[in-house]
Amino acid sequence: MYILGINAYHGDSSACLIRDGVLVAAAEEERFARVKHWAGFPKSSIDYCLKYANIDFSDIQYIAINQSPNARLLEKFLFVFKKKLSIKMVLEKLLNKSRRSNIHLDIRRHYTNKTTNAKLRFIEHHTSHLASAFLVSNFNNSVVLSVDGFGDFASTSWGVGYKNKIEKHGDILFPHSLGIFYQALTQYLGFLNYGDEYKVMGLASYGRPIYIDLLKNIVLLNQDSGTFKLDLSYFRHHNQKIDYEWVDGSPRVGILFSKKLLALLGESRKCNEPINQKHMDLAASIQKMYENALFNLLNFLYKKYQKENLCIAGGCGMNSVANGKIYSETPFKNLYVQAAAGDAGGAIGAGYYLYNCILGNERQFYMDHAYWGPSFDNTVISKIFIDNEKNINDAKCIIELLSENELIEQIALAISKGEVVGWYQGRMEWGPRALGNRSILGDPRRLDMKDILNLKIKRRESFRPFAPSIISEYASEWFEGTDKVPFMMQVYQVKKEKQSQIPAVTHVDGSGRLQTVEASTNPRYHKLIEKFRKITGVPIILNTSFNENEPIVCTPQEALNCFLRTKMDILAIGDYLIKRLD
Repeated sequence: MYILGINAYHGDSSACLIRDGVLVAAAEEERFARVKHWAGFPKSSIDYCLKYANIDFSDIQYIAINQSPNARLLEKFLFVFKKKLSIKMVLEKLLNKSRRSNIHLDIRRHYTNKTTNAKLRFIEHHTSHLASAFLVSNFNNSVVLSVDGFGDFASTSWGVGYKNKIEKHGDILFPHSLGIFYQALTQYLGFLNYGDEYKVMGLASYGRPIYIDLLKNIVLLNQDSGTFKLDLSYFRHHNQKIDYEWVDGSPRVGILFSKKLLALLGESRKCNEPINQKHMDLAASIQKMYENALFNLLNFLYKKYQKENLCIAGGCGMNSVANGKIYSETPFKNLYVQAAAGDAGGAIGAGYYLYNCILGNERQFYMDHAYWGPSFDNTVISKIFIDNEKNINDAKCIIELLSENELIEQIALAISKGEVVGWYQGRMEWGPRALGNRSILGDPRRLDMKDILNLKIKRRESFRPFAPSIISEYASEWFEGTDKVPFMMQVYQVKKEKQSQIPAVTHVDGSGRLQTVEASTNPRYHKLIEKFRKITGVPIILNTSFNENEPIVCTPQEALNCFLRTKMDILAIGDYLIKRLD
């Protein structure tokens, strides 16, 4: 049985393919379209999944979509009636919903010559999120929580997962949303692009949460029920037209906060203005407010269900700083956050909810790695070199074909000498993190490595941290209170006595967003870090995404282009090594 899961007409459009309950392939459309957070119909992602499995579109039995146009119709009607929204605003929302519900028209348009009897199933947005975490976890039972901006008229949902079932027990509905709160305040701080919330997370470490009492006027917590509400007078999304752009391009969202927020906090930062201490303190306060709301809800859910396992999904599930505090701030003992916790992951959630919960099949898959994207062998890579011979020669580069051991030895030695390495190996990662297959690598021991990377390649804000990849068995020696973190979804404190040894991956507050690396799931990357450990005594390599203000590279051509236009010292691509001569 083949099930195609889709996240369409929303940010981070994506597709996945499930065969007899086992994930075969998964990818986000942005990697093919080369536009960050691309929204629309994920044609290229679908084509990749079919090609990888060597099947035709007609072989698919079911198509599962992580939206349901019929979800919460009564609640939507009552909200419109009570708020007396304008007809124009309602019609615009219905038009976007109509596009999603008419996805079969896009399927016919893109696959005109393909016969298909695939059954289309719409899976409610937050149900898809819950399924995307629990049904691919290694837990037989768990509390499940989804928190994001909005989907199908809700921002938060929770319940329990047991074997191949998910019971949803509660929701927080539109217009109240922690995702909207965080996004609106992100805009206030001058970060206006869709998905910029991670910048606020990084900036928060430089500040103190001295504005938390002001933000408590905006997010109102209920201690008895664990829930929250927004003071809507600080926002526009519930009663004014917000410009949204979700079709075939980069998502765009209009300003979400009202003038009352300016009266409370002062003038907002313009995107080109310098960042000052007030902005840092506001970022710390925003993060603290989110954490207060999250832990208030989680502690209530633990008390209600008395389960030690927790699965989190939704866009707010990407808040790795908060995730790293769950063990210290709540009684939960085990946490699973999927590699694509946000909307891209809804494609997997919709597919698995259909397979396990609706069709009643037993679970047989555990996602313990994120390598579900395209790969390219040495034959393809060598052809790229031939096609780009002039550019390679003009850049004064030499190419060597090496054995795995020779490649690893040369790269580990180069990193230990402070060189910056493009590392392009195996299948592309699923989710927003580079996890050792589409990565730029550096020496974590060098205090100046962040500046080197920003100067040579990344050209990004100086406050944003770089991540440590660590051999799994050494994690507890270097980080406080860690478990396996294969997807870089939790931030933990670097042990105080170790911080001076790895300054390039230790954030200003002593933390690091780590990735634990297993030999069983990524043997080549594991061997590289182990070789670096033997040279330096440090079982950690600095890891950042292989890109330059673009989506992470997908093809060998994109990797070569990025290498040639930046100042990386070496590119390790498959079994080939490219070095600059000067």
